[in-house]
Amino acid sequence: QGKFLVEISGTTVTITCPLDDVGVQWEPPGRTEEGKLVIKDHDSTPANLSCFLGNERHELYLNARVCDNCEELDALTVAGIITADLLITLGLLILVYYFSKRRKGRASSAGDSRPRGPKMQRPPPVPNPDYEPIRKGQREVYAGLQSRGF
Repeated sequence: QGKFLVEISGTTVTITCPLDDVGVQWEPPGRTEEGKLVIKDHDSTPANLSCFLGNERHELYLNARVCDNCEELDALTVAGIITADLLITLGLLILVYYFSKRRKGRASSAGDSRPRGPKMQRPPPVPNPDYEPIRKGQREVYAGLQSRGF
């Protein structure tokens, strides 16, 4: 008790006052059916409404968006749409994975221009100009460097 009931169908808004009586008055006045205020062709503009019976009054700020071609979806329909979308997406992922795996296998058996034997040896690294290589005849440059035991 004490709460308004607002029903929206297309562009028609039906409001039930918390005062359960057929003699309820509405402000601003409008078309009433069995104590309920019926607003046909509501244009989605906010409105201040109040219902009263004697000196008891209830106020309502109505900010309802309506449209002519709207369709209501229940929770089961929305859940079904989301589930179907997820299943289709999962199916596509599996198909793409399966076909990409098959294609990769075929490409390796078809042969490439590269030889498939042992790995080719890399060329020797470019010498670093900061270090001079040890040559057989020039040991005296490095003669002072001897290994030390720890």
